[in-house]
Amino acid sequence: MGELAVPRVDPHRPRSGLLGPITSFALTKPGTWFFSKVAARVDPWLMAMSGGRVNFAAGLLPVVLLTTHGARSGVERTVPLVYFTDGEDVILIASSFGRPRYPAWYHNIKANPDITLEARGRRARFHAREVNGEDRARLYELAKQLYRGYGDYEQRTAGIRHVPVLRLAQV
Repeated sequence: MGELAVPRVDPHRPRSGLLGPITSFALTKPGTWFFSKVAARVDPWLMAMSGGRVNFAAGLLPVVLLTTHGARSGVERTVPLVYFTDGEDVILIASSFGRPRYPAWYHNIKANPDITLEARGRRARFHAREVNGEDRARLYELAKQLYRGYGDYEQRTAGIRHVPVLRLAQV
């Protein structure tokens, strides 16, 4: 197949010391509001205008633009998401900041698993599938190494819903 279209991200790689304070803010109610309502709407524009170099994660976390078609509407939707790679696959976590409802993009992927990802000016088609069992457990642990907020999100959703892990293969 060749080169992976989006940059590879090793979840084991140490992150900047600035990630701690930003994560602490992101895990508060105002932080969740800001990142889910403001950054999520502005980031696609910022990333498109900067060739993927500028977003509200300020380079502290890897961000990819996911483009799906609405599960009911069929309308194209683009959202910025934190990601990492596992071998040749891109991994996404449908945490929705630990809120009780699944993110809309998760429902869109379940209905239409053929999607587009763009990062750092590179764009390609992918096919998504949800993973379960040991693979899900291993990948979720890697996600928590990348961003400690995923551990908090898992606690917030305990007894309400599971946090889906999606594996995306380039097509």
